[in-house]
Amino acid sequence: MNRYLIITDYTRFKPKNPNVCIAGIDYNTGECIRPYPYLSFQEALRLGIAPGAILHGNFDLQPNRSGPHQEDSSFADLQLYGVSTASTFRDVLLRRAFDDVRPAFGLSAHHTGRGVPVGHQLAHSIASVRVLPSSVAVVEDGFTAGKIRLNFTDLLGESWTGFPITDLGFYDYAQQHQTRGALDVINNWMQSQSEVMLRIGLSRAFQPSGQPNAYWMQANGIYTFPEAPPGIRKHA
Repeated sequence: MNRYLIITDYTRFKPKNPNVCIAGIDYNTGECIRPYPYLSFQEALRLGIAPGAILHGNFDLQPNRSGPHQEDSSFADLQLYGVSTASTFRDVLLRRAFDDVRPAFGLSAHHTGRGVPVGHQLAHSIASVRVLPSSVAVVEDGFTAGKIRLNFTDLLGESWTGFPITDLGFYDYAQQHQTRGALDVINNWMQSQSEVMLRIGLSRAFQPSGQPNAYWMQANGIYTFPEAPPGIRKHA
């Protein structure tokens, strides 16, 4: 199917993995589409892919989609069509936006932690969540030197800590500032913005040491309005 996707998710994997995971919203239908198998970082770079970019191609939902990852689509003939405006980018993020993390993934009010049970019935693996700008903070991981995490409070007042940052552009930007000891500069800047939206995604199912087998929430995208840090987001 011929589609124009506005890229909303551009995420990294662990070091030494040569691939990236991208996803976007079909502006005409509102569907979220994830090209799969994953693109290599070099191919994404060649195409000029970044959040806010408009990617044109043929995308067909794969027949063997599993779990919540119902966005998986085969793809062909990819090419960069252009870049969206900031208002259009914000509009597509709001197509599936929630004020609370739990309802974004059909979880009960009593659910705790980032893990979504493997048996949980869910028809999507990515959602936008509106959060309090004053609460957003990039922090150093207390267990792994050099790693950073995200703390935030959603609009219903629920606080979440230790979210992995898989947003490739933001992660690299924050890591550069971490090296210079300036995470406070990033946090103060984000907290000064009028709106912050996160793209929360679910990993493929896996079982960390001492944890249950689950789909794990992660911060696929960290987007601020009206401004964005330079070099992270593409828009006209």
